Amino acid sequence: MTLRLASAVPGARILGMGSTQPANVVTNDDLAQRMDTNDQWIRERVGIESRRIAEEGTLLVDMAAEAGARAVKDSGLAPTDIDTVIVATCTMPNPIPNAAAQTAERIGIKAPGAFDLNAACAGFCYGMGTAADLVRGGSAKNVLVIGAEKLSDWMDWTDRSTAIIFADGAGAVVVGAAPDESSVGVGPLIWGSSGDMAQTIRINPDTNALFQEGQAVFRWATTQIAPVALRAIEQAGLTPADIDVFVPHQANLRIVDAVAKRLRAKGAREDMRVADDIVHSGNTSSASIPLALDHMRADGRLRSGDTVLLVGFGAGLSYAGQVVVCP
Repeated sequence: MTLRLASAVPGARILGMGSTQPANVVTNDDLAQRMDTNDQWIRERVGIESRRIAEEGTLLVDMAAEAGARAVKDSGLAPTDIDTVIVATCTMPNPIPNAAAQTAERIGIKAPGAFDLNAACAGFCYGMGTAADLVRGGSAKNVLVIGAEKLSDWMDWTDRSTAIIFADGAGAVVVGAAPDESSVGVGPLIWGSSGDMAQTIRINPDTNALFQEGQAVFRWATTQIAPVALRAIEQAGLTPADIDVFVPHQANLRIVDAVAKRLRAKGAREDMRVADDIVHSGNTSSASIPLALDHMRADGRLRSGDTVLLVGFGAGLSYAGQVVVCP
């Protein structure tokens, strides 16, 4: 007896994008009223000028549904065309029920495969890679991938090492089939983890708040992430000079600049556009890459057909990278 498998397709591509952020803007001066910090200190260390913090009654799934609905609309599909929903998140208040099924119901996506994925700040790239493989293997036709976080629920607002950095928001893409090899728009996923450093970013059991060893994470990211990015480019059959736009996880502007500098030293162009969404969005973990993509597109810094390098990294410590083509 031979089992029949679903029909495979040449690959996957991005069909649409969308995002949302809370209306509540929190400036560095606002934080200085609550803790021992100031605007200059924050800008010099992490590059953030302001961030968005959700109101207390806003749920993570509220933001996920809004971003997801916008991505579906942008793709030109109807909610009924989506058969799988993946929500990358590490900040659900409870693990059950998952965010994906609730989000799908709010959007009007009926009976999809729905699951959450927790790879923290690398979660969106993990979700993109999973979605592309599901589509390529014939297990799904159109996958909605959402990165959504409400990090404000997990903050100690007296801890300036974390409260100045993290923020709330959601971003999403729809991933569908590429009809032929020339239209493949999601490259191979390069991923991994450094479990020996897992405790550098964790939830403090005493305070139930996010804690990180900032200097250790900074040293790791500035030395280990550029090689991951270069491997993702190589596996996609490209060179650094082929990259039009670089969208890394928006962890810290100094990290973003350091990795971009290393890529340029390996052949990336000087005119490669680099996401700096952290300046006005803060670090939104798994939401940061899709937020940056959507904001760069709105600003005209990301155009249809651009070759884009995505790299996520964070708690775990988990990392992932891939090259995609802007729809």
